Amino acid sequence: MRRNDKRPTHINKSNGEGKGKPYYARLYRRFVWTTLTCSLAPLLLVGWGIYAHYSAFARDKMLNSFRTQVDNHRKMIELFLKEHRSRLQLIAETQSVDFLQRQRNLENAFRIINQGEDSFTDLGVIDENGRHLAYVGPYHLIDKNYSQAFWFKTVMDKGIYISDMFLGFRKVPHFIIAVSRPEGNHKWILRGTINTEAFRSLVEKVRIGRTGEVFLLNEQGIFQTSPRFSGHIMEKAAFPVKNAHAGIQVHDLKAGNEDTEHRFPRQILARVWLEEPRWMLVVKQDYAEAFEEMNHANIITLIFIHLSALILLFATLLSTRYMVNVIKKRDQEADHLNRQLLQTGKMASVGELSAGVAHEINNPLAIILTERQILLDSVAQTPSLDREFKDQLLASLSQIDTQVHRCKHLTQNLLRFSRRTKSVVEPVSINPFLEEVVELMEREAGANGIRFLTELEENLPSILSDPSQLQQLFLNLITNAIDAHDGKPYGRVRIHTRARNDSGVEAVIADAGCGIRPEHLDKIFDPFFTTKSVGKGTGLGLSICYAIVRRLGGTIEVESEPGTGTTFTLFFPFKPPQDLEGRLREPENDTGGIPDERIDHTVGG
Repeated sequence: MRRNDKRPTHINKSNGEGKGKPYYARLYRRFVWTTLTCSLAPLLLVGWGIYAHYSAFARDKMLNSFRTQVDNHRKMIELFLKEHRSRLQLIAETQSVDFLQRQRNLENAFRIINQGEDSFTDLGVIDENGRHLAYVGPYHLIDKNYSQAFWFKTVMDKGIYISDMFLGFRKVPHFIIAVSRPEGNHKWILRGTINTEAFRSLVEKVRIGRTGEVFLLNEQGIFQTSPRFSGHIMEKAAFPVKNAHAGIQVHDLKAGNEDTEHRFPRQILARVWLEEPRWMLVVKQDYAEAFEEMNHANIITLIFIHLSALILLFATLLSTRYMVNVIKKRDQEADHLNRQLLQTGKMASVGELSAGVAHEINNPLAIILTERQILLDSVAQTPSLDREFKDQLLASLSQIDTQVHRCKHLTQNLLRFSRRTKSVVEPVSINPFLEEVVELMEREAGANGIRFLTELEENLPSILSDPSQLQQLFLNLITNAIDAHDGKPYGRVRIHTRARNDSGVEAVIADAGCGIRPEHLDKIFDPFFTTKSVGKGTGLGLSICYAIVRRLGGTIEVESEPGTGTTFTLFFPFKPPQDLEGRLREPENDTGGIPDERIDHTVGG
């Protein structure tokens, strides 16, 4: 036959099933690109979309708010003028000229229309020839004739008139509200002068930010109030006034607009015309300040988007590195577990072999005991034997009996620990089990500087349970308590038993080892959870013990403090669950009969 030249593929055991560094490097890059494609791209797309939508929305909202503010201010000015006009009309309609031309009566009327606001500077009654019949105010106007004044004929014709700002006889900017009333065959005029400073304060009351200004212009482009930054009252405005229009017009004035001779920063300008008089309310504000909050929000949004992208990038790199390391570790653990499962199979075979050997040894031991008994009977039937020889022979036979029983005890232990004994439910005293395990482990513990402290309650009641399961449970816990002192020169394991009322018995196994970290306490009963180094534990011990305790109808509790030690408290009821015997005859534990699978409660170490 031809020889097969195919050779087996070598596997790198250290990296798990042939997976070396190039494999994990490729896996790392794939994770990174996949995560970034599925998260970073949508983040940037959605972020920029939100940014664009918010910018347009915020701009429209700000302009609408600007319009609303301007319109409200227009209404407030119109309401002021209408209210003061109505006051004059009320006095003119309710009082006669004869009554008002009396100085005292006119002063009372002046006080009434001001109502503590001082919005009227003066008040005068003028006849149809333009002469003052009476006057109240700070100026000497009683001898003035207004027949040639520009407003006189208008108010005589229309009945009411609100003038633009003018100087008049007093030579200071002011404007008047005048109403005329026919009485008999004659007409007379009630004229009031509006306080310029009070009106200006009203108009400029709404100051928008640091750069905003509010002022009034007439149809000829003359300032009716003083602007905040440029121009003065009754001066010609630097920009032309267009024809009157309905509604509010908002303009975005670029820097250095051609409509003006002066250069200025980009501005938002709103214009609205008053109904009466025909003045134009103008509100201006620098564009940068008007949209300052929006621009600030946009900058914050952009910073947040790019910062989120940067954080996502770093988080992707770190999380991917962590996941790859976890995968690598799990591959290594899986490889180690496979080796342990193989070892478990071997140990199961050894257990079967040990059980067979124990049975085979028991037969010669029985024969030896029989032959010893024959020799004892022969010695008893032979009185002629020398006494010294007889004593030596009896001593030797006694030693044979001692050693045979010792071998028998060892084989029985071997049978139990190989789990070849039958699982049955019977009365069990816990104390002997603990003493047996302590005796078994005392030599190993003493070699590590660990001593046992037993406090076993006398006359402890027996419980109905499975001896083999209890033996495995106590052996695992005590062995694990010894392992908890790894790295310490000495230690102690305290074992305590007591009856708990009429419900059952309690066993406490406490060590002075490394303890368990608080974050690990909730995980110690999970299968495969371990912090031991590779080769020292599979993480199955506590899970198996937890299953045994629950199967026996008991409970297991753990208390631990890192650096101080761990305490396991076991409780077993006097009567097990009704289905305990059937369940124990078909045990679910498939650990291959390995009795010394050590519990991993040194997770804090």
